[in-house]
Amino acid sequence: MSTNKGNGMATASGLIGKSVKRVEDKRFTTGHGQFTEDIVLPGQTYAAFVRSQYAHAKILSVDVSAAKAMPGVVAIYTGADVAGVNGVPCGWQVNFKNGNAMREPKHPLLVADKARHAGDAIAIVIAESKEEAVDAAQAVNVEYEELPCVVDAFKATQSGAPLVHDDVPNNMCFDWALGNPIEEVNEAMSKASHVTTLEFVNQRLVPNAIEPRSYNSSYDAINDKYTLYTSTQAPHLIRLLMSAFVLGLPEHKVHVIGPDVGGGFGSKCFHYTEEALLTWCTKKIGRPVKWTAERTESFLLDAHGRDHITKAEMGFDNDGKIVALRAKTYVNLGAYLSTFASCVPTYLHGTLLQGLYTTPKINIDVTAAFTHTTPVDAYRGAGRPEASYLLERLVDLTAHEMNMDPAELRFKNFIPPFDGVNQPGYQTQVALQYDSGNYEAVLKKGLEILDYEDFRKAQKEAANNGKLLGVGFSTYIEACGIAPSAVAGALGARAGLFEVGHVRVQPTGKVSVYTGSHSHGQGHETTFAQVVADKLGISMDDVEIVHGDSESVAFGMGTYGSRSIAVGGTAIVKSIEKIIEKGKKIAAHLLEASADDVDFANGKFTVKGTDKSVPFGNVALTAYVPHHYPKDLEPGLDFSSFYDPANFTFPFGCHIAVVELWMMSVMLSTR
Repeated sequence: MSTNKGNGMATASGLIGKSVKRVEDKRFTTGHGQFTEDIVLPGQTYAAFVRSQYAHAKILSVDVSAAKAMPGVVAIYTGADVAGVNGVPCGWQVNFKNGNAMREPKHPLLVADKARHAGDAIAIVIAESKEEAVDAAQAVNVEYEELPCVVDAFKATQSGAPLVHDDVPNNMCFDWALGNPIEEVNEAMSKASHVTTLEFVNQRLVPNAIEPRSYNSSYDAINDKYTLYTSTQAPHLIRLLMSAFVLGLPEHKVHVIGPDVGGGFGSKCFHYTEEALLTWCTKKIGRPVKWTAERTESFLLDAHGRDHITKAEMGFDNDGKIVALRAKTYVNLGAYLSTFASCVPTYLHGTLLQGLYTTPKINIDVTAAFTHTTPVDAYRGAGRPEASYLLERLVDLTAHEMNMDPAELRFKNFIPPFDGVNQPGYQTQVALQYDSGNYEAVLKKGLEILDYEDFRKAQKEAANNGKLLGVGFSTYIEACGIAPSAVAGALGARAGLFEVGHVRVQPTGKVSVYTGSHSHGQGHETTFAQVVADKLGISMDDVEIVHGDSESVAFGMGTYGSRSIAVGGTAIVKSIEKIIEKGKKIAAHLLEASADDVDFANGKFTVKGTDKSVPFGNVALTAYVPHHYPKDLEPGLDFSSFYDPANFTFPFGCHIAVVELWMMSVMLSTR
């Protein structure tokens, strides 16, 4: 659990937008942050894993006898021991184009039959120290029969490819399409004056946060209760998935705490097998169990990002206007389905292929395959960077092929400005409706900063002097804050996508905020305190932000998809609005006025048109000492709000990069 107590800011109105010192930094820069690895519980034990060195191998036998006899060993469990435990689930269902459900092979906590990727866990060794656990793990003797493997998504779907799961034909998890009917897109493409074709690999990426994944689980036999400390971005989500879907535990018997977390980038959203396995083990041995990944394990096992093989085609008329976009992508999901793996290359990717352009016909077709590689999931934008890359590479390549200026080609195809008020939101061909945008203005501003016209002149002059100047553009749109739960549910989400903000005003006028958004470097303890202090007209010192604890915070969906301020912040503001509304009724009673005649600003409740006012702190005290109080109004000043967004937010922008290359000739002489 993380909290903050403010940073010495005086009471201020208009605090939002001002530069303030980060509240969190004092404890981090002085070495007082508390990460999961820092937590040592009474009776602490440590875990190490026996992992497959093969991408695909049959497990013929696992001999733990020598390892069990080694110093400090407490217990060893293999795949056979956890065979009856459910695997970790996928949180998003994507159907085949024919309506059949995607294929979801079990992702076991420990494998007993076959290793399906390098690093697949075969056994867990628990010992008195980390060193003893590692030594004993190395003494476990596993006999393998190495099998053929496939690591390429396209090759995995071809006839005769080695199967990752025997019950998944052609290794296909699903196929999926979005946009206009392919027949319409093909027809538009056939009439295009120019078609640009691009085939590329968007390579697999390793997330590699500064803090490796770390878990520490304990069991209280007296109260039959589990506690899991976890380096996660979403404590409540982990509790839900682990309790309801893996271990079959009542949620109120499971306490999940996400303390300080050293970076996530998406990779710490997901429910990993180690979280559930350590929680299962702690009851078995009656002692806490901790595991922190080695850096090599992080590279090997933290859910990777991307890994797309794509052929994309964009059609244009004679004037350079886009007439159609067609894309076929093979997506590598790895050996198992991670928590959000299925939605990343589909609903988080295909829905952004309108980009900033008026493309009238779009079709994206995705085939998702299992391979003998690490599972893939959301990482740094999760599908949206892949969409931007696809579009912007096509537009740049087209400009080159059609001998057009790349900026001018973009201007020709931008969606015209719209504010969502005087003009309706822009309905794309790929499901989303943008709320507002002025894409031309952003690129114009970028060109103005670059001084584009003069740059082109300088570019020609430089070439004559042995220097090459290049310029590249990327105009983009993002979908942040994630979609409303009803929409997401219709698209296959198996969880709500709301957020919770609970604001409790103490009798002294100090404020405690409990948010389901979790911080792993974003500065939530500062940002949310700014919002609350601004809205209530109080000092940031008077605001406490609490997050990352499933018992302190009623519920929450965590931090991912650029949703914290848009969704989590809005939930907090809604609770503040309820506090102000109730505060007006209390203040009206104190001021002998109608609640409709009371305004609230700068930390004071004031009767309109008068100088009669009462400070926020006085109202707070009255709420808890209700001697002089409105009839039929409950005491207290404490509200929770669940905010479910009506739509994504759609930030957009432009990047311009200038590259300089000198050409040098080398003179060779002989003597």
